[in-house]
Amino acid sequence: MDKQTEIELQAAAFRRLQKHLMEDRTDVQNIDMMNLAGFCRNCLSRWYQEAANEKGIEMGKDEARQIFYGMTMDEWKANYQTEASPEKQAAFKVAFEENVGKKG
Repeated sequence: MDKQTEIELQAAAFRRLQKHLMEDRTDVQNIDMMNLAGFCRNCLSRWYQEAANEKGIEMGKDEARQIFYGMTMDEWKANYQTEASPEKQAAFKVAFEENVGKKG
């Protein structure tokens, strides 16, 4: 497979993951994803931001999130985010430190 085709397939897989998380499974909470998988929608938007920055494109966290989510974080939270239990919040602190805290 040539490099351009590989890049196009990777981009298509990313777009499908984004659609799955943003349209098909809005019921899945970021905190649950982080606690179980070590990443969430915010991580994906941060990776998008980091890739843009590496290419010399200035992009902040809020802009990257709005691009990934297709709405502001306030809109996402109002429409889809539920209250997390104290147990989930404690598990999140551990998962965040293990997967994000040391890197950024």
